[in-house]
Amino acid sequence: MNSTKVIKVAAILSILVLLIVIVVFGKPFFVPLAFAGLLSMLLLPMAKWLQSKGIHRTLAILLSMLTLVAFLALLIFFVNWELSSIVDDASKLEQRVTQQYHQARQFMARKFHVSAERQQEIIEEQQSSSFSTAIALFSGVGPFVANLLLVFVYIFLFMYFRSRIKGFIVRLVPLEQRNNALATIHQAQKVAQQYLTGLSLMIASLWVMYSIGFSIAGVKNAILFAIICGLLEIVPFVGNLTGTALTVAMTLIQGGTTNQVIGVVVTYGLVQFIQTYLLEPLVVGAEVRINPLATIVGLAAGELLWGIPGMILAIPLMGIARIICDHVPVLQPYAYLMGQEKKKGPDWKKKLRKAGEKVKGLFQKR
Repeated sequence: MNSTKVIKVAAILSILVLLIVIVVFGKPFFVPLAFAGLLSMLLLPMAKWLQSKGIHRTLAILLSMLTLVAFLALLIFFVNWELSSIVDDASKLEQRVTQQYHQARQFMARKFHVSAERQQEIIEEQQSSSFSTAIALFSGVGPFVANLLLVFVYIFLFMYFRSRIKGFIVRLVPLEQRNNALATIHQAQKVAQQYLTGLSLMIASLWVMYSIGFSIAGVKNAILFAIICGLLEIVPFVGNLTGTALTVAMTLIQGGTTNQVIGVVVTYGLVQFIQTYLLEPLVVGAEVRINPLATIVGLAAGELLWGIPGMILAIPLMGIARIICDHVPVLQPYAYLMGQEKKKGPDWKKKLRKAGEKVKGLFQKR
């Protein structure tokens, strides 16, 4: 009996190691596929709505994809527009950076007794490292564009052959389990759509709030930093802190005052409060229901396996995995480990609907 248990545990560990090896070495194949799958779920409601209006299936899919492309193009336009103003002030920024650089060297020599020669050696080492990083970055532009095109091809194919993919998944399970398989597919699709749609609305709301807060604080290029802080929200916990730290650093480099830095920090605190207690329950919802421990572990594992793309994909993929585990009796303990109880908070949609009905009734009485 003991030997049987040992063999079973060894088999499970072997399968787990094999899956990790496949996921790591298959990153160039799996990452575009995962992004395409999630984005196709995001665009699917729009394509179905266009089809309900009598538009051909192929044209409806293409129009929904063009909407995504137009949004990305508009976003790139705004970022480029804000960056152009930073480039115009490049000479002033260079003077400030040089001044702060000399002040930092003097501080290091005075407080930590690091000689100027040793500081120069460290700087040269960092410059060499930065140069190699820049070369790696530029060499990765070509594969990035190729992967981006591949993602759009996958999106079209996933949406066009969605019925056949669903039928394939259903045919993998026994006949008596097919209703359960269909329910799992529909629930996983619903969770992914709700998470991605809510996250998109969340990012748009953060853009508005950060833009207003940074503008009031007097931060230069407030829209650019608002866009960066909003986009980094796709990486939970880490993204918002990184965006705020970058904004504070650039504010100081651009000659910002202490009051401006305080304004950035206060804006971050207010936005996080509104996001946590208003936007997340109202916009994102709690359908993913991944507890903080599983979230941190998932982010760490995603970064270890796939880098930054893994951190971006971790939460929605874990939400889908939790749904699958919840519908498979053998895997239900893992769903319980990852999930958390659904909070019974106020139903904002019902409250808004009731408020709208009251306002409508008042106008009708008049």
